[in-house]
Amino acid sequence: MNPDPHVIVLFGASGDLARRKLLPGLLRLFQAGLLPIDFRIVGTSLDELDDERFRRLARDAVAEFSRSHVYERSWEAFARRLSFVPGSGGPRALAERVRSARAELPPGARVLHYLSVPPRAAQSVVAELGEAGLAEGARIVMEKPFGTDLASARELNAAVHEVFEEPQVFRIDHFLGKEAAQNILALRFANGLFEPIWNRLHIDHVLIEVPETLSIGMRGSFYEATGAFRDMVVTHLMQVLAFVAMEPPTSLEPRAITEEKNKVFRSMKPLDPREVVRGQYAGYRDEPGVAPDSETETFVALKAEVDNWRWSGVPFYLRTGKRLAESGRIISIAYHEPPQGMFPRGSGVGAYGPDHMTFDLDEASRLSLSFYGKRPGPGMRLEKASMQFSLDETAYGRDVLEAYERLIHDALMGDHTLFTTADGIERLWEVSAPLLELPPPLQIYQPGSWGPETQHQLIAPHRWRLPFERKWRGPPAI
Repeated sequence: MNPDPHVIVLFGASGDLARRKLLPGLLRLFQAGLLPIDFRIVGTSLDELDDERFRRLARDAVAEFSRSHVYERSWEAFARRLSFVPGSGGPRALAERVRSARAELPPGARVLHYLSVPPRAAQSVVAELGEAGLAEGARIVMEKPFGTDLASARELNAAVHEVFEEPQVFRIDHFLGKEAAQNILALRFANGLFEPIWNRLHIDHVLIEVPETLSIGMRGSFYEATGAFRDMVVTHLMQVLAFVAMEPPTSLEPRAITEEKNKVFRSMKPLDPREVVRGQYAGYRDEPGVAPDSETETFVALKAEVDNWRWSGVPFYLRTGKRLAESGRIISIAYHEPPQGMFPRGSGVGAYGPDHMTFDLDEASRLSLSFYGKRPGPGMRLEKASMQFSLDETAYGRDVLEAYERLIHDALMGDHTLFTTADGIERLWEVSAPLLELPPPLQIYQPGSWGPETQHQLIAPHRWRLPFERKWRGPPAI
């Protein structure tokens, strides 16, 4: 089913996110037949562009960043629907352009505002939309971070709610748009094999790891106001945690799923600063826009706890950082190890740690289940083996939507399933308050390493899942 006719208003339309993700994603949705049959895209930013220059910018963006082939006929049809209004014209010029675009569509066409702007600018854009009369009946997509602490999150939510009702607001988290994240719901609730063992009686601990090899680049001023915890943990890793830990919803309807996620957040214990490791890569203070005495963390590892019947006593270990040895995005479920007394000494059982179910959150949507198996030959010698699945190996691999593509489509459809709520965000800042008020001291680590060594004491006697001892299976030979 196609969305209703729409005018999509893209704020920050000449910026990095729009060029890398939003414009290529919108074209991909158009080529896949997933945009409204009738739509217009109105770009706006501080750059002084006209329609033709904006179309050239968009053409260059899709040529450089599109993940699929750009068909010339499709591009020409898409480009005709693009227009631009400079931000210097103010709310009145934008309102006139949006109303003009809407008049070209069938009666009842909706408006979707996508705020691809820095967080500090979001509040003023929302106010301008109210001033221009562009909020009534419209939807708005907002990028993270949603505040930097509980007070600022409440202030931002209050400002948004002065102009938009909560059902109109879509707070985007692109991690939840990934196929693998949604596959957790399918795996748990559509299979009788997994849900019965998805609890404290069978699961020992859960790992959520998102290391990055990249530095902060030219984002120093932004990163100084956020750091690894605000930038990644509250907005991404804890949202993924909720998908892992939630109870079965009464249906796959958005409200039911959102309520179960928020129950997880309400069940989380406040973070204990003693169970948090903060690090900063050597050379960070020399990056552009960074204070020479900066105390901003570029690495964080922590222990979180969900204090309810299903998860009591099961630690969730979260880790992310910049300039680390490898990049990855995984969720790994570690199961309790069975009694080993029946196996002879030296058999190998227990030598490689517990069994893991691991989800890789890249676009390939990979899943691995590790287990002990007997090595062929005489005697009882065991080794770790794994069963692996990759969406790339199926007939559907080419149909996978990139996270932003899926979330734009869901916002056009009015589907809140994969978006966050004001209540959920505020609760996570409440859980984070002890850490923000009394952060542990920074530890310097070398670029290209795995971060501060004390992260291993945090998780002991367990081990982080990355780096993998056994790599993902490669693509099949042709």
